[in-house]
Amino acid sequence: MEQFLRVGVISTVHGVHGEVKVFPTTDDPRRFLDLKEVLLDTGRGHLTLEIKNVKFFKKFVIIKFKDYDKIEDIEKYKGKDLLVSREHAVALEEDEYFICDVIGAKVITDTEDELGILKDVLQTGANDVYIVETKAGKEVLLPVIKECVLSIDVENKVVLVHIMPGLLD
Repeated sequence: MEQFLRVGVISTVHGVHGEVKVFPTTDDPRRFLDLKEVLLDTGRGHLTLEIKNVKFFKKFVIIKFKDYDKIEDIEKYKGKDLLVSREHAVALEEDEYFICDVIGAKVITDTEDELGILKDVLQTGANDVYIVETKAGKEVLLPVIKECVLSIDVENKVVLVHIMPGLLD
């Protein structure tokens, strides 16, 4: 399992006083109000940034970090990920999981056939959709509904599915 979870990506600077526009990658952008600090993935390591102020603008979160008071201080981090450690992640309900914990899982059918590897998850609003790459390199889209996804074993990275009629056509 990943040690850190991405909660946002710095998209651009906001104004000239060191604020940044962050595209949230978390289900609830308002969680930034509860965060005291985040880790910036610089590409060479992690830099701890203390959050001084949070505002919301359209689909973005505007964040001001302590000790970053000029545009020049922060603009070099455009496109970089903001992370939290698992201990600072939101608490999960029963049968909930983080998407990063199922990516790479082996997908097995209820007839014990190996369908492939879960490569990505599309979040459509109504329900998520798993993108599974078969051994033949074909992509299969599986709706994450109880009739199709029977169980998810995060520990062993195995997803058990029922192939509904027409899904493999």
